[in-house]
Amino acid sequence: MRHYWLRDDQWERIKDLLPGKTIDRGVTARDNRLFVEAVLWIARTGSPWRDLPEFYGHWHRVYVRYSRWSHKGVWLKIMESLSEDADFEQLMVDGSIVRVHHHGAAKKQRKTPKPWENPEVD
Repeated sequence: MRHYWLRDDQWERIKDLLPGKTIDRGVTARDNRLFVEAVLWIARTGSPWRDLPEFYGHWHRVYVRYSRWSHKGVWLKIMESLSEDADFEQLMVDGSIVRVHHHGAAKKQRKTPKPWENPEVD
């Protein structure tokens, strides 16, 4: 059983933006939808590429194709197209872009103990 992360209406919107169509020069992609689903599986699960299930294809080939599409700006086009009808049902926030408020930071540890807390002094 294969679970689709991408709805059919979303697929219809982006399929013509993807490289590897029969009208494109070069190699025709075998299954662009399966590849996009593989990338979405990685994004949703947070798993490393090596843990990609076999039915999506060999993880390294999927990663290389993902990297090529990234350099060509294909993912940006996909996200721009899909964000036109954003419903914010799911929102992903990365910790590298969100900073903790200074009151939320961990309390600094004192390096020198207070004299009345030193067990060596009697």
